[in-house]
Amino acid sequence: MKPTIKDIADKAGVSIATVSRVLASKGDSYSKKTGRKVLKIAKEMGYRKNNTAVELVKKKGNVIAVIINATPTNFSTQIIDGIQKQANSLGQHVIILYAGNRSPELQHQAILTALERAISGILLVAIEPDQEDMKLLEGAGTPFCFVSLYLEQNNILAVSSNNRDVAYQATNYLIGHGHKKIGLAGIDQYHTGSQRIDGYRLAMKEHQLDVEDDWIKLGDYSYASGLKLLGDFLSTRVTGIVAASDMVAAGLLNAAQQKGIQLPDQLSIISIDGTVICQIATPALTSVTQDFYTIGVESVNKVMGKKAPLFIPTHITKRSSVAEI
Repeated sequence: MKPTIKDIADKAGVSIATVSRVLASKGDSYSKKTGRKVLKIAKEMGYRKNNTAVELVKKKGNVIAVIINATPTNFSTQIIDGIQKQANSLGQHVIILYAGNRSPELQHQAILTALERAISGILLVAIEPDQEDMKLLEGAGTPFCFVSLYLEQNNILAVSSNNRDVAYQATNYLIGHGHKKIGLAGIDQYHTGSQRIDGYRLAMKEHQLDVEDDWIKLGDYSYASGLKLLGDFLSTRVTGIVAASDMVAAGLLNAAQQKGIQLPDQLSIISIDGTVICQIATPALTSVTQDFYTIGVESVNKVMGKKAPLFIPTHITKRSSVAEI
């Protein structure tokens, strides 16, 4: 089996980040003794860095590595469009690495693969880092920025919508249309999901509305989650649901139609994302619309050291899936 940077780190008794810096000849953060030791072990293990690819990259220009979590939603294409457009304008090339769907192994390998190249920065799209990932990223000396996710740490770069605010807006919109029993569907318990739960609860609290435990239904932002969760909501008697993504909203909508529930007269749904799915659904889905393209553009600016905001504004797009009661 081909040896990896992790194999070398384990044998040398140093961190993966140190091995990465040694192999990249970034000699300002480790001793000469450590450098010699790592290189000796790498040679003994038969490790071969793809120097041809690196040299080709250097000749063509700088490269931004984009690592994508395969969350079962449909927003990433717009983000990639924004990244590609802005990277091109700054003379940067883009490579895309797949990190699976909440797969620690694939995610970690994608980060290692990026750091083995001559890159100018790393963009992590919807990536939830574990401690090992953060240690590797922070120790590598390569700029990195989280995209469409933020960790609420001042020293960690990120560009995203404000997740508390998008859930707050969606919940307030339903409240403004007379709904008092409101569910939240398809959310996870990672950073994004937890922030949106906070925003939902805040809106309900400000209007002195109770939140029952079974009004919050967890999922993975997918269409399948929406299909499954509709049945779980029937006994709760909620009149409106905030869907964690357009895919969840589409699943809820189709499941409701299969059960003969008329939208929006018998159930109102507002979605978070505002992609094309909202326009082609029947009824068309009202949404808190995120500007994913701009998120992509500004994430490139931020990882390249340019001024860029943390939060990109969102807005309500009124369609036909919310009724006044």
